[in-house]
Amino acid sequence: MKKNVLFIMNNLTCGGAEKALISLLETIDYSVYNVDLFLFKHNGIFLSKIPSQVNLLEEPLKFKYFDMSIKTALKELVKEGDLVSAFSRICAGFIFNKEKNRARCEQRVWKFLSRSMKPLEKEYDVAIGYLEKNPIYFCIEKVQAKKKIGFIHNDYIKLDMDPNLDHKYFNKLNNIITVSEECADVLKKKFPMYKEKVSVMYNIVSPNIINKMATEKIDLSYKGIKIISVGRLNYQKGYELAIDACKQLAQQGYDFKWYVIGEGEERLKLEELIKINNLEERFILLGLKENPYPYIREADIYVQSSRFEGKSIAIDEAKILNKPIIVTNFSTAKDQIKHGENGLIVEMNGKSIAEGIENVIEDQALRNRIKLSLSKEKLGTEEEINKLYNYFNAV
Repeated sequence: MKKNVLFIMNNLTCGGAEKALISLLETIDYSVYNVDLFLFKHNGIFLSKIPSQVNLLEEPLKFKYFDMSIKTALKELVKEGDLVSAFSRICAGFIFNKEKNRARCEQRVWKFLSRSMKPLEKEYDVAIGYLEKNPIYFCIEKVQAKKKIGFIHNDYIKLDMDPNLDHKYFNKLNNIITVSEECADVLKKKFPMYKEKVSVMYNIVSPNIINKMATEKIDLSYKGIKIISVGRLNYQKGYELAIDACKQLAQQGYDFKWYVIGEGEERLKLEELIKINNLEERFILLGLKENPYPYIREADIYVQSSRFEGKSIAIDEAKILNKPIIVTNFSTAKDQIKHGENGLIVEMNGKSIAEGIENVIEDQALRNRIKLSLSKEKLGTEEEINKLYNYFNAV
């Protein structure tokens, strides 16, 4: 008899966790598991990538009111006669305005959002909150399941969340899964009472699929050096550091263009920074791309300027496509890059990033050594799905 499994996620926009979820869903054995997917919003470039075997549940009706202006939300809720949700939206609005830390804001708003969300009727063998905060909270409060699992996709400390608010939810999870040993160590130190629940499951990455998708033809005909970065346009990814590095490289006369694939709340800020530094022809925000792999394939250098990461899927993808990689020295960088062997780890500032790029451009022997090292790495992680099966089958 098939086990019933539920995954819970915010949406399927352009992030690494969203991409990891799609890779996981593409790998699951549907002859053994019935899989439902609950999304707070049915949007994102990966929505079309959901496997046909997955049953996508309906959106929660009231969530949209917490994702629009308070004036519009209250007008519609009062019109519907839903005064409970209207009051919850007012309380949430107060937190939206007062709490400047975005992660803690989401944590604190949940109790008001929760009041407007109905529990799911179906009972599951396993329910998985596939991202920190709301997906885990929903898993605990709104789902009936024999086993509940929460995924943490980043360095918990760097997320700057309030552990006191997470404590009661982590207490009710059967397992807490994270994406690297470094992230697991952080969780065990932050939540020593739950260290026996913490384990590591690497994001699923398939070299066969990536190499196949990378053959798609694109128009990236620029003849100079092509640098690429992939990731959300937000503070975590450190793109202002990349822009500073870009400015320094331009001042030194290098013939290059730097392309960024991703979208996010910092687009306007970054566009202004690009304009101030006269880099409109150098640092190019491409927006979202459903298939980023041809762009990585066409690039000469991959750069990850992040302030923190869990385990970067984009870095693994660049490794699979055999690109010289430069990463900043965030806490988990050494989990993926061995400095001078399969990439370079540089300090977290524009000058160091620029110097790393210069080294790769100027040193042919270094480029060859990195590519040779990458060609020998075992980069596929499809077998990681077996760890998840072990959790499922223990029910």
